[in-house]
Amino acid sequence: PEVMKMLALGMAVGLGMLGPALAIGLIGYSALQSLGRNPEASGPILTNMILVTAFAEAIAIYVLIVAIVLLFV
Repeated sequence: PEVMKMLALGMAVGLGMLGPALAIGLIGYSALQSLGRNPEASGPILTNMILVTAFAEAIAIYVLIVAIVLLFV
């Protein structure tokens, strides 16, 4: 039972972290692409990129907290 619990926990964390990882990669790709097209707008683009990256990272932190709670239940 303990092994299955740890396996399920690892799969949940792995799949849960996949979304934010892909989101952060796409955010960086889109920001660099838009900076290449319009270098004068670097201020607002970088500000929005950092803000959206923080939101995507927050989802990963929620996944980590749920994993820690499931570990001790």
